[in-house]
Amino acid sequence: MKVSVLNKNGQDTGKQVTLNDSIFAIEPNDHAIYLDVKQYLADQRQGTAKAKERSEMSGSTRKLGRQKGGGGARRGDINSPVLVGGARVFGPQPRDYSFKLNKKVKQLARKSALTYKVKEDALVVVEDFTFDAPKTKDFIAFTKNLGIEDKKVLVALSGVDKNMFLSARNLQKAKVATATQLNTYGILDAGVLVVTESALKDIDAVLNK
Repeated sequence: MKVSVLNKNGQDTGKQVTLNDSIFAIEPNDHAIYLDVKQYLADQRQGTAKAKERSEMSGSTRKLGRQKGGGGARRGDINSPVLVGGARVFGPQPRDYSFKLNKKVKQLARKSALTYKVKEDALVVVEDFTFDAPKTKDFIAFTKNLGIEDKKVLVALSGVDKNMFLSARNLQKAKVATATQLNTYGILDAGVLVVTESALKDIDAVLNK
């Protein structure tokens, strides 16, 4: 599949690039996408929730009442979970929510996400460019030139571009990443994926290992 290449002013350069069918035109695997997104979100969790159990509570261990004849349940010390201010039974403990996912499944998920972007006509290829200085208004002008200023934009670059990153940092609907940093969640979360020519080659190299 061939796609026209635009410049940063939104004008057609007359050039075309051929999208690799093994990446941008596969049969999408929704289950692979689900697993990859689930792993990504699980990795974002801190897992620091903690509740004190009975042995961790501070308080007297004196028995509150006699064993029998009280007319109710037997109570131990003041740290008992059945009392207000007592410990919690089976409360949350610090844990790691991450889990393993095979590389091939992750690759399939990213290919499926990229395929969906092509099907939705939400993939824009631009020629390599950079900003002379980090200016947010330049990035806004760039999105306006492409006609995508009202959408959530993800720009994929070949390498780290500090000026580009700083220009988009203050914009809620804009994100800049390198081609090697692209993940399934980020691709699907973006309304439009903007890829530079060099980044397109990097994506081919990464997903066709």
